[in-house]
Amino acid sequence: MSGDQPLVTARQRIDKWLFFTRVAKSRSIAQTLVSGGKVTVNGQRIAQPSVQVKPGDMVAVTLERRDVVLKVVAPGDRRGPYEEAKLLYEDLSPPPPPRDGLTPFEQAQRAVGTGRPEKKDRRAIDRLMRGRSDPD
Repeated sequence: MSGDQPLVTARQRIDKWLFFTRVAKSRSIAQTLVSGGKVTVNGQRIAQPSVQVKPGDMVAVTLERRDVVLKVVAPGDRRGPYEEAKLLYEDLSPPPPPRDGLTPFEQAQRAVGTGRPEKKDRRAIDRLMRGRSDPD
């Protein structure tokens, strides 16, 4: 029986693994990601959080701001600090695309202590706000 024990602990539910690796803030969020079709294991989209992952599996997660590709190195025992969590996976994610300058929101930001906006600044803010509320 003791020979079977490592095989049992070598697999782990995908929702628990995503939680332990700190990809998801909570286990219920991890379950939502899986149920929503945002997670693939070895190229296959999964729909149930009970799917088991093992070392060597490739897990791809589509998050709000980026896509993450991880190789499972080990199952987790608990949700520990980042230093402990990063030992559970190998990050194979592509680098983020280069950014093209500042976003309109970043352009509208003012440095602390620069005072009130001048007439030119106010018009720029009005153009920015008009573009956001405009349904066209």
